[in-house]
Order: sequence, then C-alpha cells, then structure tokens
Amino acid sequence: MAGQSSFIVETMQRLAPGTALRQGIERILQMGKGALIVLGSGKDIDQISSGGFRIQRSPFSSARLAELAKMDGGIILDADASVIMAANVHFVPDPEIPTDETGSRHRTAQRIAIQSGRSVVAVSEGRHVATLYIDAQKIELPSPTSVAARVNQELLTLDRLRRQLDEAESMLTQLEVADLVTHRSVVMLIQRAEMIRRVGAAIGRLTVSLGEEGHLAAVQLNDLQRGVEYLVEATLRDYVRPRRARAVNQALSALEDLGENDLVDPTRVARAVGFGDLDDPAEPRGVRILGKIGRLPDAVREEMIVQFPSLQKMLRADAGELEQVDGIGTARANQIRHYFDRLLTSVDDWSPRYF
Repeated sequence: MAGQSSFIVETMQRLAPGTALRQGIERILQMGKGALIVLGSGKDIDQISSGGFRIQRSPFSSARLAELAKMDGGIILDADASVIMAANVHFVPDPEIPTDETGSRHRTAQRIAIQSGRSVVAVSEGRHVATLYIDAQKIELPSPTSVAARVNQELLTLDRLRRQLDEAESMLTQLEVADLVTHRSVVMLIQRAEMIRRVGAAIGRLTVSLGEEGHLAAVQLNDLQRGVEYLVEATLRDYVRPRRARAVNQALSALEDLGENDLVDPTRVARAVGFGDLDDPAEPRGVRILGKIGRLPDAVREEMIVQFPSLQKMLRADAGELEQVDGIGTARANQIRHYFDRLLTSVDDWSPRYF
C-alpha cells in the first residue's frame, strides 16, 4: 500500500503545474484537442499496441507533445516523461476489463492502466479536462487556479481546527492538574488532532499537484501540523491501558481506521482507543505534561514516569524526591519543581468549563 501511494505521489509530481508534461497537457487543452498518453514503455505496452510510428528517443518537450496530439492515435513516453517513444499508436487493451467510463478514449486509458499497471493520462476534447489513471484509480487533474483556491480554503479550515485543538489541550492540562479530568476531555483532544491529520493529508496531496506553486502552502501546512503527531501519541500513552507500547499502537491504528461519521461521535472514538465511559474519571501518567519541559531528555522523562506512577504524585513531589530520579540533579530538580508550582498555581482560582 505504501509503495502504491509513493508511486501516485511521484506521478502527480511529474504532472504538477510548471512541469514540461503538464505544460504539454495544458497546450493540448488550449488547442481544443484530445490525447491518450501512456507513461512507460515495454513488452506489455507493445502487446496492446498497433500502428503508429516509433520515434528515435526524441527528448520530451511540451511543444512536441502538443503537436503529436494533433494525430488521432495515442502517445507513449518513457516512465520519467523525459523521452517520447512513439506516437499515433492504436491501443487494444483487453475488452473484458470492466470500466465505468463512457468515452472510448477514457475507456481505453482506464483499461490500459489496469492491465499494465502504467500511468495513463486521457485528455478530453469535449470536457476540456485531463484525467490520470493509475491501476483502478482515477484522478482528475483540475486547473492550477482551482486547486490553489481549494488549498487556501482547506488551510483556513485547518487553521480553525488547530486553534480548537490548542484550546482543547489547554483545557485538558487544567483538568489534569486539578485532578478533574474525564475521558470526555481526552477524547475531544484526540478527535480534533485526528481531524487535523486527515485534513492535512488531503492538503498535502493537493500541494503535490501544484508543484513549485504549492511551496508556500506546504510551509503553512507544516506549521499548522507541527507537534500534532507527538501530542496524540503522548496523550494516548497517558491514558491507554494497559500501559504498553503495543496498546498505544493499536489505539493509533484504530483511530486512523475510524470512518468520518465515527470520528465525530465521542463514544465511538472512546471505544476505538479502549476508553470506558466518557464521564468516568481518568488518571494521566504525565507523559504529555512532561513533554512541555524544555531540554528534558527522553530517558529522564521515562524515569520520572516509572518513579511517579501518576501525574498527581509527580506534581506534588518535592525537589528532593525529584532529585532521586536518575539524570536529575539539583538544578534540574528545582527547574521541574518551579514548572509544577506554576501549573498548580494556575488552577487555584480556576473553575472548569466544559465544551
């Protein structure tokens, strides 16, 4: 599955706006012509080809592609879309391969992709759109302008989700320090983090299709997703039982497998990650809060979690007790104690609000 995903990304990068191949396709669309372009050659393609003419490894250019598209037959490029191999080719893939396309060019393109495993682009003369076929997948290649508009809209959505996630994390921290946390508050944070992951993945696919024009969007995307993956893992380590890495990994997998409708249902999310009733009290281990202490080595964090089996015990340990943890000296113990004091002071006059 990962290999297939990587292949799709590589193909989309070759078809990104600004690349020679995409410029050639745009020229074909501007001329009001159609085309069938196969990315890759070999015996498998030869067996379903007839007619046309071979080209002596002509270097690819968008102008050459557009000129060759004026003929009725298909065009064969090498897998990297750097060389034109043949033109005006008549393709005869297996007619028994099922297809949901109606136009003959698109039916042929889909069957070639399924039969050969090659990437195939069909440019529609009537609809003025290009479509990529990879195996059984069909990906429409919209105009760069429409993709950019959609990316900007999705980034606004992601920005809103990130603000909601930050609010949920702040609330969870207050509840944890006040010893008032329930699974409901934990699930709220997990839901929002998973939504960010899914929206971010969709934006990532779109930015790939924009090529160099998607660089700024990619930077914004990285900023909005920074720390989210760690946040989810640390939160699950805090609350998933039994306290084993395998249980956390199973919870992460179950979370990713949830359908869109299930993800917005707190009860189903809680069930997926192994929590009990949403309003049952929950006791964190302190993994997430310890992650906020700067320059604290991972090994020291793990030792603290072993030494203090609950966050409340950890928060109330004096500097001398903290110093007993391997890797914590006097200076670091005082630093940690000061941080814990600030957390405890922050909830002295705080009354929880549930949202």
